[in-house]
Formats: sequence, structure tokens, C-alpha cells
Amino acid sequence: MNSGFAYTEMIDGRGGGRSLLDHLASRYRHSSPAEWRERIEAGLVLVDGSPAREENTLRRGQRVTWVRPPWEEPETPMAYSVLHEDSALLAVAKPSGLPTLPGGGYLDHTLLALVRKRYPGAAPMHRLGRGTSGVVLFGLTARASRAVARAWRERRVTKVYRALAEGSPERDAFPVEAGIGRVPHPVLGAVYAARSDGLPSRSEVLVLERRGATSLVEVRIETGRPHQIRIHMAACGHPLAGDPLYAAGGGLRGDGAALPGDTGYLLHAMRLTLSHPETGEPFEVECRPPRVLWSSLEQERFSTAPVRAPKAGA
Repeated sequence: MNSGFAYTEMIDGRGGGRSLLDHLASRYRHSSPAEWRERIEAGLVLVDGSPAREENTLRRGQRVTWVRPPWEEPETPMAYSVLHEDSALLAVAKPSGLPTLPGGGYLDHTLLALVRKRYPGAAPMHRLGRGTSGVVLFGLTARASRAVARAWRERRVTKVYRALAEGSPERDAFPVEAGIGRVPHPVLGAVYAARSDGLPSRSEVLVLERRGATSLVEVRIETGRPHQIRIHMAACGHPLAGDPLYAAGGGLRGDGAALPGDTGYLLHAMRLTLSHPETGEPFEVECRPPRVLWSSLEQERFSTAPVRAPKAGA
């Protein structure tokens, strides 16, 4: 059991004028209206710090807080490996299955919680999906964090991923520029997927190896939209093998009931390159991918690479 958590939001124009129950039930569809009613009646939902009633009409600027009692979190891999550490930056290897940040029922079982046990001031510079493994970069000082965040905004960070995709692309190398935006989802209300009017996004795909029903690909992203590689590979007709959410074309698979955090696909953040925030010198960190994402030409290189000891989350 964790220690519980207080989730707080500020009411904007979408929530103003609605009843508290209507707002919670429509925006947070992971729980039914009956469940939200029970929480309100138990005094677990506060408006501006005071227990509220379900019929309370919300006003723009009010703060709504759900005081969630302690709960048992789903099991996750509770370890990570340190790839690089200096006075400004920490780079770690996240395993597949471990969320980067709290959310979706995870609080203590997250990479952030594990890292902060040893590095209390560490600030995550980006996030990987729960099913994605590989490099996650943290800033260890406020100055370093600001510099890296600025480099990210200005697209001066290079991110290279490995993935196993369905089928065999016609070309060995090609760009994908499908827009990414929110689409309706039956459980969450909305999730990110391919949209013609979505945010501009670009990925560069390189086919490393064709394996019959699947292909090993390397993807370099210039933008960092949510689930960009999963969406872009689906948009070009080659979804990640085992991806339960995205189908060929970039939309949602089947009835769309799968969640973004559901695993089953193979995606690995292999390399991260930027200017070091203290020295200004080129800085690169690499994380060896899982064996299934090795090309035949890399077997000897990766087999002899040193394996770093994991940091347990105990």
C-alpha cells in the first residue's frame, strides 16, 4: 500500500457552470458517476479546501481536490540502471513495464519515485511510455534542468529509438509527418492518435532488418509528441508488433478500449544526444536494447558490452 495522494485541478471554462458530479464523471471516466458520488459523500472531494456536495455548481478558478486513500498499486519492475551520472545530469535505463511518472493508478511504483530515493532533487526531462524501455534523462540542478528543457523546446535534442514493426516497409528510409491530436476514447474520454489537423510531428524511419512478418526499425524523432513513434509507425501502415492500441492508419485498434499504458509492443529509447548544460560539449548516452531488437550485425557488439548493475527500488 502506498500513502495515498491528493489530486488537484483548477476549474477552467469547460468546468465552470457544471455540477461537481457532472464535471468529475465526464472528465475522469476511469470511475463511474456512482463511484464519484460515493467519494463526494465520504468527504474525499474538496472544493477550495472544503468538503463539497455533488450538486455544487463549479466556478472558473476554483480548486477541486480528490483525496485518494492509500491503495495497492499494480506490480511493476522495481529497478533501474544508471547509465551516466555527473554533477548536472543523471541518465538511467528504464525497464519496460515501469511508468516514468505517477498516473493511471501508479504513484510509488514509478521510475521517478525510485530515482528520488537516491537522488531527491532529480527532475525528469522527458518521459517514456510504460511499455517503452531505455534512456531517461534527469536534471540534478535547477540550472541544468532549465538548460535541457530549453534545448528540448528548441529541438536541439536528438532521440533515437529501436522498435519491432509489423510488415515490411517498401522503402529502407523514409519520413513520417502525420499530425498528432486527441481523438475520442471510450474509457479516458480522449487519447492521442493520428489526425490530419493535429500537431505537426516528424519522425525519420530507417529499416535495419526485415524479418518476414516484422521489421526491425530505427526511428529518430525531431518532435516529442505523446506516443509519437507508436502513432507514426501505425500511420505509415506498420504499427508496432503487439501494440494493443494503435492500428494501421494511426487510429485506434478494434473497439479502442485499450489504454495508452497497456504493454505488449517492443520500443526502446536507445540514444540521446544534446549539448551538456555545464560544458556545452556534445553529450551522448546510449542504452543497449533488448536482444530481440539487435540486428544480426550487432550481435557481437552488444554481447560484449558491459551490463550495469540495476538499482533496486527497496
